[in-house]
Amino acid sequence: MFRESSAEILAPAGTYEAVEAAVRCGADAVYLGGRELNARRNASNFNGEEMKKAVAYCHAHGVKVHMTLNTLASDEELADAAQRAIRQACQAGVDALIVQDLGVFRLVKSCAPTMPIHASTQMSVHTLAGVKKLAELGFTRAVLSRELSLTEIEAIAAHAPIELEVFIHGALCMSVSGQCLMSAMLGSRSANRGLCAQPCRLPFAAPGGTGNDLSLKDLSATEYIARLSQAGVCSFKIEGRMKRPEYVAAAVTACRKARDGETDPVLQEQLRSVFSRSGFTKGYLDGALGRDMFGTRRKEDVTAAQPVLKELHHLYEKETPRVGVEMMFCAYEGETASLSVKANGKTVFVQGDTEAVKAEKVPLTKEKIENQLRKCGGTPFEVTVLDLDIDENISLPLSSINALRRQALEALYAEIEQTKMHTFSPLNVKNTVKKVNKTAVFARFSTISQVENLSTDVKNFILPLAQAQPMNGKNVIAELPTVFFGREEKVREQILSAKEKGITCLCAATLDGVALAQECGMDFMLGLGSNVFNTLSILHAEDLGAKAVILSPEMTLRQVADLGGEIGRGLITYGRLPLMTTRNCPIKNGTDCAKCGRSRSLTDRLGISFPVRCFDGYSQVFNSRPIYLADRKKETDMTDFAVLYFTTETAEECAEVLEQYRTEAPAQGEFTRGLYYRGVE
Repeated sequence: MFRESSAEILAPAGTYEAVEAAVRCGADAVYLGGRELNARRNASNFNGEEMKKAVAYCHAHGVKVHMTLNTLASDEELADAAQRAIRQACQAGVDALIVQDLGVFRLVKSCAPTMPIHASTQMSVHTLAGVKKLAELGFTRAVLSRELSLTEIEAIAAHAPIELEVFIHGALCMSVSGQCLMSAMLGSRSANRGLCAQPCRLPFAAPGGTGNDLSLKDLSATEYIARLSQAGVCSFKIEGRMKRPEYVAAAVTACRKARDGETDPVLQEQLRSVFSRSGFTKGYLDGALGRDMFGTRRKEDVTAAQPVLKELHHLYEKETPRVGVEMMFCAYEGETASLSVKANGKTVFVQGDTEAVKAEKVPLTKEKIENQLRKCGGTPFEVTVLDLDIDENISLPLSSINALRRQALEALYAEIEQTKMHTFSPLNVKNTVKKVNKTAVFARFSTISQVENLSTDVKNFILPLAQAQPMNGKNVIAELPTVFFGREEKVREQILSAKEKGITCLCAATLDGVALAQECGMDFMLGLGSNVFNTLSILHAEDLGAKAVILSPEMTLRQVADLGGEIGRGLITYGRLPLMTTRNCPIKNGTDCAKCGRSRSLTDRLGISFPVRCFDGYSQVFNSRPIYLADRKKETDMTDFAVLYFTTETAEECAEVLEQYRTEAPAQGEFTRGLYYRGVE
């Protein structure tokens, strides 16, 4: 049997064979998805009956199942597909749902109130304040952002009111999860909708860089499991629902051995062979950012896998005993033998059909009985307690003892694979479309230098938190950093400083920012990055206390027009969208910060340039061209406000765009209509 531990090894499963591989190699839990609304829609995934089968198998082996529902959902999907998925989870008896969308979260709480909900890493939560906010909302676990260091995780874990889960092995995205629009903008395949095309794995070159400066090596940090477990992290997640069962088997075995204090250099090399990108990295855990974290899937990486697959298959080809069973065997002269078996709180009693008789020659011994009863091969059981109560000098065929054992264990398996189903009640999702009288304009600036000597009738300015200050005739909103890894206290101080200056409202991209705004007694709106994609997420924003929301730029105009809710909602109608938010600046692969000037660009394989800007502790990669909808104002007037999202523009260029929007001028130069017409898959 595997050694029990409080540190959960959480394995990916895109197929039933991967479920078997995970369970037989010692995973404590698996996560998998249905056919709809999960972040790996290209995996095989599970229909309703397959899900029930997988959950029953896992539960019979003492393994939990977490089902992913971790994508953004439209209003139409909330009324149909999302509820089908929640019903499927309830009927299968899964142990928790993993959720990104606050609208989906609201739906689960309504339809299945007893279902535990885990906050997906797609929610971008990366601070203690954010984790506390999740707990307040009713989440039972937070899957932390992969960009956190060991010390940052330890600081959160020391005071976290709910369970924490971290990624410990598998692919690393360049962007903070939940903050990536690259695949959507370049090809309509949304990472927030489970269909990321991974364009970041293609060549994007920084001057003097690697040539693939958005492609990170895979994470492998199993040696940190013990330290993080001691700090209070309860679950260690392996990425890879689209990978083959041999990979799952190798990764689970490596994590389990590391947790148990074992080292296996041969297995580590096999793990590298079965899948890696130029080897492995410790990721952000050890804080060693930079060029060494980057890598691609090379020809030698691909060819290295084939020789080890057969050997790794042996890791899971047979059942592994992992469920301890207590047995009580009774045999008395003139009576049929009986066997009682107990495991996981379930007890089964079976009676044989052969009577024990007085032995004429060799009597039945306890040693012989024990030898037969301990033969549990091909099952998940291992006898941990065995009591025998037999008369002396009796005889009983060994075949009847074997039959009793098989019958009892089969009945016990059937008992413990039974799952506790959650109650499901459908929700009638009907929206009352909000009527908008007039669309205001909000101008968002990346630096205060863009507003110097700016003359405009626009009344609403959004300025960076560190630079925000009251302005005559303007409603100034302070924009919090998109992320602030390890800088929670500094951001808190900046908020209080802005408040002292007279700023009353903040713009927050994540629940981390929402939590700090509320803690500091500030009004707030949800900004770009908050992924408001449906009416239920707007209603949840209202419940949070938000004064307004900036809608997801992945919505179509038709979807925007059909939204309900009462609070103000805005649409970005101009600007270069941040395609990625990253803690590992790609420009540093070719130069240092002193020479960079915080303003460089990446070039893709077609020669197209993507600006990169660095902020305090993170960088953003912007689209090569801005959204432009000044000449489509009548088609975008269904929102309370339009956001002009200035990023790389000079003060003069900002003034020019503001004038173009005032006059509804046609676009000039390169531009995009974004996803408002074509949408995302």
